[in-house]
This record gives sequence, C-alpha cells and structure tokens, in this order.
Amino acid sequence: MDYKKLDFKCGLEIHQQLDTNKLFCSCPSITNKQEKPDLVIRRKLRAVAGEAGEKDIAALFEETKNKTFVYEFYNDCDCLVDIDCEPPHEINHEALETAIQISLLFKAKIQPKLKIMRKIVIDGSNTTGFQRTVLLATNGQIKTSKGIVRIPTIFLEEEAAKKIKDDKDEVTYRLDRLGVPLVEIATSADIKDPEHAKETASLIGLILRSTKVKRGLGSIRQDVNISIKNSPRIEIKGFQDLRSIPKIIDYEISRLQKEKPKSGEVRKAESNLTTLFLRPIPGEARMYPETDVKEIILDKKLISKISIPESIIEKSLNLEKSYNIS
Repeated sequence: MDYKKLDFKCGLEIHQQLDTNKLFCSCPSITNKQEKPDLVIRRKLRAVAGEAGEKDIAALFEETKNKTFVYEFYNDCDCLVDIDCEPPHEINHEALETAIQISLLFKAKIQPKLKIMRKIVIDGSNTTGFQRTVLLATNGQIKTSKGIVRIPTIFLEEEAAKKIKDDKDEVTYRLDRLGVPLVEIATSADIKDPEHAKETASLIGLILRSTKVKRGLGSIRQDVNISIKNSPRIEIKGFQDLRSIPKIIDYEISRLQKEKPKSGEVRKAESNLTTLFLRPIPGEARMYPETDVKEIILDKKLISKISIPESIIEKSLNLEKSYNIS
C-alpha cells in the first residue's frame, strides 16, 4: 500500500503493569488466579455525567446492554477498596516513583501537580463504574529508525478487572488484577506505516522493561489508533503479539476503504487478524475529578532524588561498543 497517498495516520497507546502493590490500597498485585473465589458479588452499573455535565457516548452504549456483572473476590489480593466499599488509600509511592522513572527515560516533562481523575467505564471492568487515572508527564519522545515519535502524555492509572466469561445477560470478572498500577504511554500520529508501528511498540516495550514492571503474557498491551483519508479514527485494542500489528493494520485499512464508516469506533483485534466492533469512540465527557484522593505536589528536589535506570537499549549499545559486537 502507498501509505503516504492514503494519508495514513497512526499512533499507539501502550499499557504496562508495574511490579508493585496495588495503586490505591496495600493489596499485593497477584494476578492470574484460578482457584475458587472467597466471595462473589453481583452488580449493575449505569452511566453518569462527566465534568462537562454530559454523559459519554461509549458509556451510554454500554448501559443499553443492561448486563449484570459478577465479580470474583480473593481475600489474599483484594480488599474493600476493590469493591468500592471503602475510599481509596493514598497513592502507592513505589508505583509513582517507577512511573516517574519511566517518564524520565522518555525525556518527558513531569507535571508539578498531579490531580487524580475518574474516567467513566461501565463495561463492568471496574467495580466503581470508573477508572482512576492521573496525567503524570507530557512532551516525551522516542528515537526510531524513521525519525522521532513524540509522546505527548504519560498516565499512571488503575488496571481493570480481568474478564473470564461473557454471556448474553452476565459478564464475569476476576478482581485479582483490578487496581494493579498501570502506565499508559500515548504517542502522537508520527508513525509512518504498519512496520514502523511494530518497531515503535517494540522500542517502547524495551524501555519499559528497564524499570520495575511486570513480565509475561497480559502484563503489557498495545492499542493502535489509525485513520486514512476521508475516514474517522479507529482504535484497535487487544494486541498481545507485536508481530500481528502490521497485518491487522493493513486489514483495517482495507476494511475502511470498503465500508467507509461515518464515525469513530473501538474495535478488538482478533486472532485471525481481523477486527470486531466493541463500542463508539469515547470522548471528553467521560472524565471528572476524583474527590477521595488529595492533589499530589511534586517539587523538583523530590524528582531529582529519583534515579534514572540505564535503558536496555543503552545497555545493548554499550555492549556492542565495548566488545565490538556487530
């Protein structure tokens, strides 16, 4: 494909779990539990207005499904915060420090004041009906073989619960993963083509693994945002294997050329390299301030005490130079 002629635009959102206790309580981040839960909770969720006084289109879409959400609770890794029966605790300082290290590795500017926000999500993946998130840093970047890719925002937020079953009227989630600290890194639309998207995701992943992050399947996820001439933005979620990124992007371009959708969509990456509609693209109406957690002030002296680890990319380059490795 001639991506330049197509006016191809592409950006990434990388979500990486941190290897610390949960973000707003002291529970350990024990994920992928399989045994029988200690408690099962059933709940309904509804859309609420965001800060602008309007209800988000994606939240309203999920509400129309009228599903019951079943939550599996475990005593050794869940608490009352996870089931929204106790206010969130103070933010996890180890997770915050790790997120600051990641931001500095991307040469991003740390925000002096951190205000926790609520992002309305009522697909059941959060028991509260929202996800707590905070803008940590802006104006970062990463060097690639095809030029600089800008990173306008880096967020620290709560991981969602893990979906284990989806029936017609009910969705079942495990709460072991809920609240695990998560860093979200969003790039600008500087990506030139599908192979460049794969390269950029790989480089970001290498830098993330230079810090205290979780490893293994599901600990890092990539969302790809694309558009072409006369087409709305499409967000594709659920990439586990970087090798599938170019092929799924090419499939989605072909679909956009054929179907010509009128509005933006969130779609799921399938194992057969196609995509499946999930919901409309959410907007700014889904955000409003978190009233249970204090604003966090980060002064320059505090940030200067945080050590910046050597990235895996720098380590490999130094080894090549020191030992004359090709």
